[in-house]
Amino acid sequence: MTHKGQVEELQAQALAEIEKAGSAADLEQLRVQYLGRKGRLTQILRSLKNLPPEVRREVGQQANAAKEALEAALSQALTTLKEEALRAAAAREIDVTLPGRRRALGHIHPLTRIMNEICDIFQRLGFEAVEGPEVELDWYNFEALNIPPDHPARDMQDTFYFNDKVLLRTHTSPMQIRVMEKRRPPVRIIAPGKVYRRDSDMTHSPMFHQVEGLLVDRGVTFADLKGVLTEFVQQLYGPEVSLRFRPSYFPFTEPSAEIDIACVICRGLGCRVCSATGWLEVLGAGMVHPNVFEAVGYDPEEYTGFAFGLGVERFAMLKYGIDDIRLFFENDLRFLKQF
Repeated sequence: MTHKGQVEELQAQALAEIEKAGSAADLEQLRVQYLGRKGRLTQILRSLKNLPPEVRREVGQQANAAKEALEAALSQALTTLKEEALRAAAAREIDVTLPGRRRALGHIHPLTRIMNEICDIFQRLGFEAVEGPEVELDWYNFEALNIPPDHPARDMQDTFYFNDKVLLRTHTSPMQIRVMEKRRPPVRIIAPGKVYRRDSDMTHSPMFHQVEGLLVDRGVTFADLKGVLTEFVQQLYGPEVSLRFRPSYFPFTEPSAEIDIACVICRGLGCRVCSATGWLEVLGAGMVHPNVFEAVGYDPEEYTGFAFGLGVERFAMLKYGIDDIRLFFENDLRFLKQF
């Protein structure tokens, strides 16, 4: 093949490859391959000195024309790639005039909400919130609360035991004992937290939340208990809610009472929730039993006090009109977003 033919073939091949190049890096590689110091076209130009004068001029003109054509093609191809990149960037560009995409916000769980509200009310009434272990000793959970091993009240609470002495607490009342062991009266505490019992249905859960309360001092009476709980319930549900105290039995209080409120669903008229009675049981309470005082070294002749306990889930169900306790623990966003 003649030198002229070599230049024509090289130019055609280079132009075809430049047209197929997909990036600036590809174009640079082709420039080096054909026009660089050791490029194929450069080598042809350097070999012109070995040609006869009449051939040298013609091939030299053709090679210089090919070089200009390739440089122009490379420049045009690079410009085209930059324009395409700009168009693609413009297509992806954020339109600041469009409304932004809002991040999904979390919601306070209804149990956390009602627990905070309950604790806030009692703290405004002068009670201090204390917390303690969920894995508890039998002494604090039962015996110190006047529930010895053979006491029938243990049958009322299906307990999760680790062994004969260690268990998952069935109420937060052990904190009453732990606090009284370390402090002298006056004592005014609430003990919010998780508790555990072997029970599960629409109105019971194996793990649930309680708030226990204790007030001990000289001269504390049942009237003080009634006043505190009436104030609490009416702050939570409204001043128009009626209460009633019914005699009951708890091993750690004497006398004991269960507190009912006028049904917040039907306003005392009678409905399915209150079994058509117009009343709902919400609290257990009473005056601290002398045996409990003796277990912590308090003199029951000198001090009196009252204790109470409430189930947080029950209060939440009544306040928000929820009829299945399991909804609190299923993590269904459709349910949780309502709060």
